[in-house]
This record gives sequence, structure tokens and C-alpha cells, in this order.
Amino acid sequence: MSMLTLGVDDLARAVSFYRDGLGLPQLDSPPSVAFFTLNGTWLGLFNRASLAEDVGVPVGEKAAFPGFTIAHNLDSEQAVDAMMADAIAAGATEIKKPQKVFWGGYSGYFSDPDGYLWEIAHNPFVWIGPDPS
Repeated sequence: MSMLTLGVDDLARAVSFYRDGLGLPQLDSPPSVAFFTLNGTWLGLFNRASLAEDVGVPVGEKAAFPGFTIAHNLDSEQAVDAMMADAIAAGATEIKKPQKVFWGGYSGYFSDPDGYLWEIAHNPFVWIGPDPS
């Protein structure tokens, strides 16, 4: 996957959350969209109604559970705790406090200001992310 685009209700709020709150590096972007580079993948933010129009679907209602989560894997439990704290300070809602989980790792969930569910995780068995070399 090269890019994930989220339809957001308030672009300025979403940019502030991801850039200022989570510290993601923002790329130069036109005023109607925002792009962030994530070490091999991009995150795009675009107005929800405009994104629906581009796709050719009705905007519709936000579902309580959209059927997917976005996961970000980090190299330690402490890094998970720190990113969760940063997300909450930036306006996220904690959904599941970071904790040891059934598969042997450590993870928690938050909802961003537009309701997207993020898992912040540490997998002690395998690195899930770009090749660090």
C-alpha cells in the first residue's frame, strides 16, 4: 500500500492532530488536501464530502465500527505508551488502554478526531514496518 486517504470533517483540525499532536512529517500540499510521509507510505487527509464525491458514492453516516483499523507498530512498549499519550493530548479518545494482549504483544486503541480507529502496538516477535536497513 502506498497511501491511505482519510475523509475528514475539518481539514485544519485533522492536520493539527496528525502534524502537531502526533508529530507526523507533513509534505507540501495544496490547501484542499494534506499529505504526510510515513517511511514508505503516505497518509492523505481530504474533506470527507469531497472524497465521497471523488469516489462517486454518497457521503452517508459514519458507522460506529467501520470494519477496519489503522495500525502503527513501534519498537517498544514505552513507545506505545508515549504515542498513546501524545494522541490523547492532541484530541484523540482512548478506546483501549495499552496493555499486554492475547497474541503476546502490547497494544492499545484510540479514535482520532474524525472517529478513525488506530491501534498502536509493539510486536516483540517480528518487526511490522519498512525494512529498517
